[in-house]
Amino acid sequence: MSGAALGLEIVLVFFLALFLLQRYGDFQKQQRMVLFGTLLAWYLCFLIVFILPLDVSTTIYRQCILDHQDPDPSISPVNHSTSNTSAAPTKRVVSRCYKPWSYIPEGIMPVFWRVVYWTSQCLTWLLLPFMQSYARSGGFSITGKIKTALIENAIYYGTYLLIFGSLLIYVAVHPEWHLSWYELQTIGITAANTWGLFLLVLLMGYGLVEVPRSYWNASRHGHLLIKTYFKASKLMTEKADAEENLEDVMEEVRKVSESIKYNHPLRKFIDTILRKCPVDYQDKMGRNMDDYEDFDDKQNTYPSEKNLVKLHKQVIYAVQRHNRTRVQWQILLQQAIHLEDVAKNETSSSHQFVHSFPSSDKSSWFSRYIYTPTVEWYWECLLQRWFHRVLSVVLTLFSVAVVWSECTFFSTRPVLSLFAVFIQLAERDYNYLYIEMACFITIFFLCTCVYSTVFRIRVFNYYYLASHHQTDAYSLQFSGMLFCRLTPPLCLNFLGLIHMDSAISHQEKLQTAYTSIMGSMRVLSFIANGFYIYYPMLIVILCIATYFSLGTRCLNLLGFQQFMDDSEMTSDLIDEGKELIRRERRKRQRIEDGESRRREWKERYGNQRDDFAARNRSSHEMKETNYSESSRDRQVKYSRSGSRADRDCMELLQDAEPLDFTSDALTDDPLEVDSSRPAAGRYLSMSSSRNRIFDDV
Repeated sequence: MSGAALGLEIVLVFFLALFLLQRYGDFQKQQRMVLFGTLLAWYLCFLIVFILPLDVSTTIYRQCILDHQDPDPSISPVNHSTSNTSAAPTKRVVSRCYKPWSYIPEGIMPVFWRVVYWTSQCLTWLLLPFMQSYARSGGFSITGKIKTALIENAIYYGTYLLIFGSLLIYVAVHPEWHLSWYELQTIGITAANTWGLFLLVLLMGYGLVEVPRSYWNASRHGHLLIKTYFKASKLMTEKADAEENLEDVMEEVRKVSESIKYNHPLRKFIDTILRKCPVDYQDKMGRNMDDYEDFDDKQNTYPSEKNLVKLHKQVIYAVQRHNRTRVQWQILLQQAIHLEDVAKNETSSSHQFVHSFPSSDKSSWFSRYIYTPTVEWYWECLLQRWFHRVLSVVLTLFSVAVVWSECTFFSTRPVLSLFAVFIQLAERDYNYLYIEMACFITIFFLCTCVYSTVFRIRVFNYYYLASHHQTDAYSLQFSGMLFCRLTPPLCLNFLGLIHMDSAISHQEKLQTAYTSIMGSMRVLSFIANGFYIYYPMLIVILCIATYFSLGTRCLNLLGFQQFMDDSEMTSDLIDEGKELIRRERRKRQRIEDGESRRREWKERYGNQRDDFAARNRSSHEMKETNYSESSRDRQVKYSRSGSRADRDCMELLQDAEPLDFTSDALTDDPLEVDSSRPAAGRYLSMSSSRNRIFDDV
């Protein structure tokens, strides 16, 4: 199993990142470089989270080997308690120091962490900011987009170069510091992790309270329903604003498109902009175009290429926002209708879940045999509520343990960090599976609190992660930047919680391969002994502020409507959202009633109509048969009994052509003669048949 666990997790994490990107991004419409950059950033961050427990177990095993090979037992944490015993107990302890199942051979992890870390740092500080500006640019060529991206990132990169240059000058003129390349590298890593830790504590303080509370509120169906009404009211306002913005932008596009004709040099840019517009707007603009009019015939003022680039950028943003609000409205409408159905079925005595609008999934095998209406009622109305409550209590206990450990992880004697206690208890018995599971669950919970906040925050519609493929390129890459900046300090914070970072715990223990690439934080002792220890204690204040919703109250005071139970504005928006959902429900009900009536009409009269048509066809065939037989008999009769003069007159009449005969009136297809629709490409003023004189009316 040597290295097999590492390879398996590398593959599984890739598919996890690909699944999340498929949920939030759009593989068909977004640029390939945007998707690749975001996927790589998410993949590397998730990889650090999943591989770090294997690094911890491997380090504990190597520490065990080093402790029993060291002749000085005073520095051995295992032999310190058995220094005065005989050799027999020492052999017994050595025999228990077996190799873990997920052991990674020596030399692999340092190279692995170095590649992962520096790739993620290059992404977050260099490539992703440039790709953000490139994807958001409204340029019409690759060169124009690159130029725009460089100009937008000049201030961004210049600020970091100024800070880094100032640090280099300070180090160069300082008489006591003679730093090598390794120490300069450590200073750069420490600066990046310090910035990440600053943001990490803010996001974690919010997530530690909000994640358990969200599951507790999910068990309160009434609370969840009125919150959905509140969201519906806000989303409808945003949807109307997005539609109005789209119409304004399309009007500007129409004016520019009409002013720039087909032979203008800027016409190719207009065509590029039109391809980004919705199809119905393209049809409207196409009908009003006169491409046969030269642009030199009139002395018009034409927009510049710079203005067209700005217009192109506005069109991309307006269309993306309009599509996103439209999809989110449909999703929110489904949620509201489902919650109303749950509220109605909770008082049902039949214990059969009844939907207002049956979905097409009910005919599947899973719905017929496993997820039956009875099972659905017990899950939706009874079991799901208790499941969310139990999960909320468990997550609350985890949050309390994290807050306690963040405030006490610097204390090594006695050990106060709960996660350090759990790992050290497992380390005594060398239970590597327990160590890996405890590490994975702990770091997974920390990442859930931090990453869920990243997915939940919203900055003025400028940064917004929306599911169902509605996230724009800028937000995807911004999330990748945040992940790459938050994951390394989060992992270092986790290693500090379990006392595996000697720069913080000040213990003579073997370093993990992950901390070895970070360098010694003691180069900057005021950060290692000050900021890294005391700043995480602020998480207590942040958790208290989140629990009492101080941030939400401040946003309400500033005019940004947030959901609050005791607010008059919230109650008004709830009533408005309830009316909107009721209106949409009535509209959908009318559509469902119309379809059901059509189905009933088809079922009731469809067979009768088919029988009637069959009888008509059979009678018509019988008439045709009788008519052909009688006409043949008459022809035989006349041909035999008629005189030669009569037959000659008939032949003369048959050979004569009508006066209005034209060859265009002939056709091989009898259906084409009866059709009143002219052929494609021909404009006919009236029909040649006299019995269709009102076809043009």
